[in-house]
Amino acid sequence: MRDVQKVLAALTSPVRREILSLIWDRELSAGEIAAAFPVTKPTISQHLAVLREAGLADSTAVGTSRRYRARREALRGLHGALDSPSKWVNADDVPERAAAGVRTTLAVVASTDVDTSQDLTFAAFTDPVIFSRWLGVPVSLHSGRFACTMEWGTSIRGRYEVLCPPELIALRWDFEDDNVPVPGGEMTGYLRIQPAPGSRAHVEVHQLVDTPAQAEFMQGAWAMVLGRLAGGVAQASDPARTVAPRQPRPKRRGPA
Repeated sequence: MRDVQKVLAALTSPVRREILSLIWDRELSAGEIAAAFPVTKPTISQHLAVLREAGLADSTAVGTSRRYRARREALRGLHGALDSPSKWVNADDVPERAAAGVRTTLAVVASTDVDTSQDLTFAAFTDPVIFSRWLGVPVSLHSGRFACTMEWGTSIRGRYEVLCPPELIALRWDFEDDNVPVPGGEMTGYLRIQPAPGSRAHVEVHQLVDTPAQAEFMQGAWAMVLGRLAGGVAQASDPARTVAPRQPRPKRRGPA
């Protein structure tokens, strides 16, 4: 029980969760980790010490420095214990969903047509400026890792596993409400972009799911994303046009 409490205490810090995400599938030095955060190196060293003490990270001495890597096995079973029922509930009052057709097979499949070329549509998912403009919230995208927080507070983190311009993106991602997701529970999705008549593009997402609850949630989530893409990517791709960001709001709107 004491070890579990150490793990939970270590994960209360968003910075420590971000560090775990950085070193989840690669080994980095303390300096490389510190360079990714707007805090001092001694502060990062303190966070790394907490992660090591909780058994969430290993360190290896290399010359005069140390390199760190997450201990994935330490988080096994934790996701199921921490999942809240509200995670698999879509935000309401999102009219963009009507712009996308969605069906469920072995995976959730969502698709839409957009008024931009295949190349520009691919750039809409790989250029953080364009991505931020059509999604309506700031998106960070660095070395294949992306992150954003929706206007209702859901935090999304993930990475592009495969990029095949201008047609295919394979991604692993996870999300959490009002928090940074705990690394290790990522879901897999495939985004395919194909040319369509009239210099347009057809976008189709295949999202793998494990349960009916996940399938129902992903239908709404991807319908919203592709609806925003269809409604805003042409304007977002034109730097001369102004795009207003979305204003913060609650996840669930009360009755009128």
